[in-house]
Amino acid sequence: MAIAGFLIEIFAATMLLLFAVRLVRTGIERRFGALFQSILTRHTNSFVAGGAGMVLATILQSSAAVAVLLTGFAAAGMVSFGMALAGVLGADLGSALVIQVLSYDLGWLQPALLALGGWLYLKSDRANVRLMGRIILGVAFILVSLQFLREAVDPIRESAFLPAIAGYLENDYFTAFIVGAVLAFVMHSSVATILMCVTLVQIGAIPFAAGLSLVLGANLGSAFIPIWLTRDLTISARRVPLANLLLRGSAALVMLIAVNVTNTHEALMIAGAGQSLIFAHIGFNLAVFLLATGFVNWLERPMTLLMPEPKAEANVMDQFTDVLTPLGDPSASGASVAMSSVRHELLQMVTQVERMFRPVLDIYEQDDGDAISALWEQDKKVNAQLTEIRRFVARMPRQNMSKAQVKSARELVEYAIRLEAAGDVVSNRMTRTAQIKHTERSEFSAQGWKELTDLHAEVLESFSLARHVLLVDDMDCARRLVLDKAEVKRMSRDSRKAHLKRLERGQTESFQSSDLHLETLRSMRDLHGHIAAIAYPILYKSGQVLETRLVMEMEKNATED
Repeated sequence: MAIAGFLIEIFAATMLLLFAVRLVRTGIERRFGALFQSILTRHTNSFVAGGAGMVLATILQSSAAVAVLLTGFAAAGMVSFGMALAGVLGADLGSALVIQVLSYDLGWLQPALLALGGWLYLKSDRANVRLMGRIILGVAFILVSLQFLREAVDPIRESAFLPAIAGYLENDYFTAFIVGAVLAFVMHSSVATILMCVTLVQIGAIPFAAGLSLVLGANLGSAFIPIWLTRDLTISARRVPLANLLLRGSAALVMLIAVNVTNTHEALMIAGAGQSLIFAHIGFNLAVFLLATGFVNWLERPMTLLMPEPKAEANVMDQFTDVLTPLGDPSASGASVAMSSVRHELLQMVTQVERMFRPVLDIYEQDDGDAISALWEQDKKVNAQLTEIRRFVARMPRQNMSKAQVKSARELVEYAIRLEAAGDVVSNRMTRTAQIKHTERSEFSAQGWKELTDLHAEVLESFSLARHVLLVDDMDCARRLVLDKAEVKRMSRDSRKAHLKRLERGQTESFQSSDLHLETLRSMRDLHGHIAAIAYPILYKSGQVLETRLVMEMEKNATED
């Protein structure tokens, strides 16, 4: 019974730790997703890109999350292979630094973080404030879970059970390495796995040598996570996580053998056992980052030879590159390859519409005919992409496809139609509104303009979420997209009410720009609805949507659950 109770407590502490890490990561992704995209895609120097990946992984507490984001950007053509790989290597180092911060004894912070996070999450009507509460609660739960883990292990440290297992892992370092890799992959979090190992070493439950083998194995296992999460992407996109696995996995294996063959464990004990384990983990990832980042661009050709494009897929992708060229015969490639190609093109469409929408408010401020013409040209590309996707999917041989694949293909075409409509909102409705504003020499009030820019920033975040849903069918991001529709509607409604109050007070600017303000609100709300449409098929499949409502009743402010 003692062993059963111990296992239950360990499992409970582990689940709480995983939940806490995920709570923090998803909260930050949702709050700062658009900013992440800007940071990760604007660099051409590999060390700067690696530094950006390190910073974001430190914030997100997950190297796998950054790796998936960068793989998606690579699939959409927003970042090169070399810059994406450099960012992933930097992310590995960033997640190692997170462990150093979380390993400190911060138990005294638990009550304050729980109180503040709970108050922000439960009492605020603002989605962004609730997300900050979610992040703070996640950090508090991490501290609680680590304390729970220490208390669970403490009673059996002197028993025969734990020392026997610890001794076996110390003597068979390769088994410990495999156990660490499996744990990191199953838990889908290297941060949670290594924090658990560090905690066990700190309290003397396992020796330093066994902990080091486990940590090195966790480095290998965590490199498998983005490979698994991006397994449905194109070959060219999947080269990035595979290159990271080869670099990180081979380095971990070399260090494991070198340390154990030369028996240099004591040389690595430069502080307490737990702190030395953290230093070893940081040093390992720092060494990999410094040695490999300068050569990432050279690795693209070897990875292309290792993972060549299937001939059929290469033909499809080449034809998709130029949307004015008709696609080839879909029957020449397998259904999975064809579906992957359609998803790739949809990623390009999402990115294209985002590029149109991002600067649209600048056209409101400046009468720039060239900028408007550029938007019209971009919209023609989106229209051409839709035509090619519809033609390609219509020619896919249904006899070689499962019912699920046929349904998925139809859903992807429907989303392409929504993306084309989103492009029309920007190129037709919003540019026409901007032209009327300049013709009539109207001006928005200061508060009205702030409301529009805030709504613009909120809508921009939906593009990153949509790309992530396209990449990995992420349920949380799908729910967030649907819930954000309600937030966008709320912001639009509040702005409309505030605008009407300004009219009642007789503000001159509000009278002049009344129709323009209301039309812009409608345009941005409609555009967000088109972008968020990718979420519904995923939510329908899992029973999360009935008709048009989430199963879990949304509160009046319609923020996340």
